[in-house]
Amino acid sequence: MDDKAPGKTELGKTEWVPDIEDRSKPVYLAIADAIGDDIRAGRLAPGQRLPPQRTLAERIGIDFTTVSRAYGEARARGLVDARVGQGTFVRPGVRPSPVVTMAPPLPAASGHSTAHSGSAAGSLMDMTMNQPPLPDSPALLQRLRQSMAEVVSGLALPDLLHYPEAGGPREERAAGAQWLRDRLPNLPVERVLVTPGTQGALLALLTTLARPGDTVCTEALTYPGFRAVAAQLGLRVVGVPMDADGIDPDALRAVLAQHRPKALYCIPTFHNPTTATMPPDRRAAVVAAARDHGVPIIEDDIYGTLPEDSPPPLAALAPEITFHIAGLAKCVSPMLRVAYVAVPDARQALRVSAAQRGTTLMASPLAAGIARRWVEDGTAAAIRDGIRAEAVERRALAESLLPPGSAITKREAFHLWLSLPESWTRGEFAAHLRARGIAAVTADAFATTPDVPQALRVCLGAPATREDTRQVLHVLAEALDLIPAAAGVVI
Repeated sequence: MDDKAPGKTELGKTEWVPDIEDRSKPVYLAIADAIGDDIRAGRLAPGQRLPPQRTLAERIGIDFTTVSRAYGEARARGLVDARVGQGTFVRPGVRPSPVVTMAPPLPAASGHSTAHSGSAAGSLMDMTMNQPPLPDSPALLQRLRQSMAEVVSGLALPDLLHYPEAGGPREERAAGAQWLRDRLPNLPVERVLVTPGTQGALLALLTTLARPGDTVCTEALTYPGFRAVAAQLGLRVVGVPMDADGIDPDALRAVLAQHRPKALYCIPTFHNPTTATMPPDRRAAVVAAARDHGVPIIEDDIYGTLPEDSPPPLAALAPEITFHIAGLAKCVSPMLRVAYVAVPDARQALRVSAAQRGTTLMASPLAAGIARRWVEDGTAAAIRDGIRAEAVERRALAESLLPPGSAITKREAFHLWLSLPESWTRGEFAAHLRARGIAAVTADAFATTPDVPQALRVCLGAPATREDTRQVLHVLAEALDLIPAAAGVVI
């Protein structure tokens, strides 16, 4: 790059412009990355004032809020300070740090695609997506390939050229009832819908239960996909405080009374991101609060079948007010993009089907057909068991390698909630991991209240093998024992 190109300004100047070309990420993150890159390269000096936010927005042709968000991200990473009435400055004491050699890509196991782990030359080990680990069973994987081929070859011409009904044909709903049998016994087929994944289910349910401007509530930390759908529909999200057992029932009652939300969304089992699992008495208290205030519950039970011993779902305690979503992405395969939804009654099934018809229309017939086949012949349960077994092994690795008390997880969960020591901020720690070839998600992505903990979610299912997982955990353990300055982080 030419020395006079953007990002190559002299020290002390305020005409700095970030180099954000060729970055496949949100612009605000690209700007924050550019700030860090230019500090490390000496193109931004300690104490140097960054351009005013509106000036930079006009200079590079983006909106003001994107620059504001970028500067906020840079502050969270410990790169800059904001001074009221003066501007944003590179933090004092910052020095150009040595170039950090990117950790070599973790090797893919024989027979495993590197696409699963995110490992490839010049790329990160992407542990931001909470995907299930590959079961350690070549025979099972071969069974999946053969079964998919049989489903495709068995499709009749009308199946290939016709639209199925919204909510799924009866035989696929019956497969959903069969899959839910252990969690919701005696569930009538008429109360089951087939949707294009949990995200499609959330879109249909929130469209049914709320209107733009309405309020919905959820845990103080929650699934980012829920926040995204709520924002798309113009809904206001109110976070409810949590403890180690999940959503706080007393705080929930206060929120329900004050805000009168149209729905409560929660993840009672292996909560995302904290893995908190509501015990039976907590579930009863949450259900009682929702009943007393007449608020329907959207129960995301995507991890519900993973524990060998899981408490009954909220839909078993309060079927008349609960919309239960059982997505297959975490316990069978993200490829299927299929979720089974148990609704309170046939009337609600019609309403949700109408909302689905107006939004996502239908689940892919091919994916739903494969899901049906796997549920009926036991393949889905075999995959679930294989994922569960591998998750147990990886969780044991984490327990043995990470500092005691640093991570919260559950025996069969394949993500963990990493609490940071006081020496680290979540932004600094995430940047340190990224420099070593690992991407994780900070608590900001999950927060629905201003109180954001210094923590990250790490997905143990992303690495292709246990050995890859071990390598990642070693990096995490070493980082937790360091302070940012010793770790080579610019502060």
